[in-house]
Amino acid sequence: MKVLIELPTWLGDCVMATPAIENIVNFYNGVQITFIGSFVSIEAMKNHPKSVKTVVLDKKYSALYKTAKNLGKFDAFFSFRSSFRTKFLKFFISAQNKYQFDKNKYINCHQVKKYNDFVNDSLNINSKPGKLRLYKKNQSSDVSQMPILGINPGASYGSAKRWYPEEFANVASELANQYDIVIFGGPGEKDIAMDIEKTLLEKGVKNYQNLAGNTTIPELINHISNLDLFITGDSGPMHVAAAFQVPTVAIFGPTKDDETSQWMNDKSIIVKQNLDCQPCMKRTCPLNHHRCMRLIKSSDVLKFVETISRFKSA
Repeated sequence: MKVLIELPTWLGDCVMATPAIENIVNFYNGVQITFIGSFVSIEAMKNHPKSVKTVVLDKKYSALYKTAKNLGKFDAFFSFRSSFRTKFLKFFISAQNKYQFDKNKYINCHQVKKYNDFVNDSLNINSKPGKLRLYKKNQSSDVSQMPILGINPGASYGSAKRWYPEEFANVASELANQYDIVIFGGPGEKDIAMDIEKTLLEKGVKNYQNLAGNTTIPELINHISNLDLFITGDSGPMHVAAAFQVPTVAIFGPTKDDETSQWMNDKSIIVKQNLDCQPCMKRTCPLNHHRCMRLIKSSDVLKFVETISRFKSA
């Protein structure tokens, strides 16, 4: 059984689609999956045991047409994207059955459930979404004298989702005697990570690594899987942490935590304000005050870290 799957574009959405993908795997006997999608999503999923081929898609329509014609024939095609580009691609894909996610049909529930409902409706089944599932190659574990704290100040969606570097640094410095610290971030978040690093040095903290902009997606997944505690905004790495049940303090501002919070991680705590303007779902604060993030202080997060520690010891 040959199945073609187009993955969501963003890392977090891709991870949230994994329970639905596992239900596709469980439905078909002896399934062989070809994954297509963005570079980031392909890097995250290329080690899936049922994957026989991966293709990074070019956004140009001429390239999509060429890719579709060269992929070959499939028994089924599932796309977790609802864009017009995918409709174009789907038209030229050679598959006995073709299914495309519709973001306007699946609303008002967690993103994991949206993707899983799409697969259930497509296959006429009633499978429940399990835990997030990422597969990693056997890589060496991070060597550390102490437990490892990861901090992730970035968020690809926009500045409104970002908590402040000085607050992250305050949390990290307070915990530096209990944890070795790893700073994460993408290529566009090096400046934020450098601000945190500068503040840590000013506070005399030296037991840290700054990996911002210096990890591949598989390396990022491996590092996060080895963490003992993760402090992050609503982001792709947050969902990676959930896949490995990493104790996590997740800081939410303008986004819907009931739709994009960590899925099935019992060691997860959400920190957020309950303002009238939340959730605005904007990339930048439309009211120019950013209170949903500005009102959250390092002392608030540290209290939640204490709560998480009690979870871990229970």
